[in-house]
Amino acid sequence: MLEEKILELLSEEYPEIDFTASDTLVDDGLLDSLTITGIIATLTMEFGVIIPYDEIVEENFNSIAGLARMVERLQA
Repeated sequence: MLEEKILELLSEEYPEIDFTASDTLVDDGLLDSLTITGIIATLTMEFGVIIPYDEIVEENFNSIAGLARMVERLQA
């Protein structure tokens, strides 16, 4: 499943962040701009998607589910 794959990737890349602890990762300050940039790079390399600027919003980055929905949309 896409969510599981994204969680696995990001947990390896950012072991200090518990991506399952919150559905408001950005709002809670768990993800900063540098981390978000890294997540974008990871998703781009792994899934071959280009994440346009207008997709870089809290809704897409607040949770693993949000990231998975965005990747699925961009792959379509």
